[in-house]
Amino acid sequence: MLFADVSVLDENFDVVPHQWVGVCDGRVAYVGAADPRVSGSYAADPRGATASAASQGVGTQAADPHDASAYFGEVIEGAGRLLMPALYNCHAHSPMVLLRGYAENLPLQRWLNEKCFPFEAKMTADDCYWGTLLACAEMARFGVVSFSDMYYNAERSAQAVMESGMKASLGSAPVLLGDTPFAERVEYAQTEEMIRQWHGAGDGRIHVDCALHSEYLTTEPVVRDVTAFAKERGLRLHIHLSETAKEVAECRERHGGLSPVAYFESTGLFEEPVTAAHCVWLDEADMDILAYRGVFVANNPASNMKLGSGFAPIPRLLEKGAKVCLGSDGMASNNNHNLFHDMYLQAMIYKGATLDPTAVTPQQALQAATRTGALSQGREDCGLVKEGMRADLCLLDVAGPSWCPATDMTYNLVYAGSGSDVVMTLCDGQVVYRDGAFPTIDLERAKAECAARTQRILGEL
Repeated sequence: MLFADVSVLDENFDVVPHQWVGVCDGRVAYVGAADPRVSGSYAADPRGATASAASQGVGTQAADPHDASAYFGEVIEGAGRLLMPALYNCHAHSPMVLLRGYAENLPLQRWLNEKCFPFEAKMTADDCYWGTLLACAEMARFGVVSFSDMYYNAERSAQAVMESGMKASLGSAPVLLGDTPFAERVEYAQTEEMIRQWHGAGDGRIHVDCALHSEYLTTEPVVRDVTAFAKERGLRLHIHLSETAKEVAECRERHGGLSPVAYFESTGLFEEPVTAAHCVWLDEADMDILAYRGVFVANNPASNMKLGSGFAPIPRLLEKGAKVCLGSDGMASNNNHNLFHDMYLQAMIYKGATLDPTAVTPQQALQAATRTGALSQGREDCGLVKEGMRADLCLLDVAGPSWCPATDMTYNLVYAGSGSDVVMTLCDGQVVYRDGAFPTIDLERAKAECAARTQRILGEL
């Protein structure tokens, strides 16, 4: 596929007009200001695009290196369009699409105990499969190609992701209370089976994570066991962290005054790669630990506001050099997987909260949603429109009235753009959404299955 004369969001998160981007064998094989179909503009220099692509295993089929048609098939005209890295949702509970619109306008503990937990107790493995499949369609529609998920029946979610053509980092997050060693629990065997069956599947599209729900649903021996297990298997960890003031206060009571961040630091958890969701109630010492340890902070601005949890101190975290990414959370606390919406909130709410209009820049919001998100999942070769990178891309229609005038297209992208402007989403160079169509998902069946399953569960409550 060749995107012709298109605006491109580059690795500095600036929009560059009149670019040509070629995709081959699942990777970006060419980026330049010249049409590669013009003789000599593609691979004329052995140090150029073909050499770079070949070093990544791209475009190595026998062909005339000057004949771009040998590498690039369909030409996508780029007039009025913007090509950017696809988005990475770093904290989700995808099967919770079945709870969309169900647990509304309640404080957190009532939301959990009166609505979410009873509903989830009725969910089957098949329910999780269909919920994940519908979530994949929704995310692809809004330019998301990969998500970090924490939920039950992760093996069925993996099946749905594989069928969708998308990517995910998947981990179950069961309640792990008590002092029973992790190796003696059923969850240990389940995780081992997940690793055996799914870790690295689909040319690395599926990653298995070790998920620890939170400080309050685990014990210190289990945290240490799971951390050691993750280190031994080379896995990343995914946790909820300091989401509410109540969580922090109760943790301090249980652990001699330690905050959740300080507690997990004492267990050695942060010595391994960790994505920590929420991180709303942090003090300066907490933020210093997260920045020093390179913890990926997955901000969930829509969910945090909807549940009345508060605002993660994102500007201060960025000042300290912390790695900030974005998440949607589950559909009972956000209602949509449109990560453009969360990116807009990331760039906007802190200006009002801090009375500082420079608190979070559009470039920082874009980086959180793309490159840093990819890195939080251990996807080093993703998240940029750059030669040799995996072709995780989304194409936006920027010809509408909300995009005009384009005084600065980068600012328009964050402040005026929307997930509904996405017209194509590519995952590893394969189309997973295009102009209202989902080549890999039977959308109508997924919608019907999810609607029927929600009604069944509501009838059982």
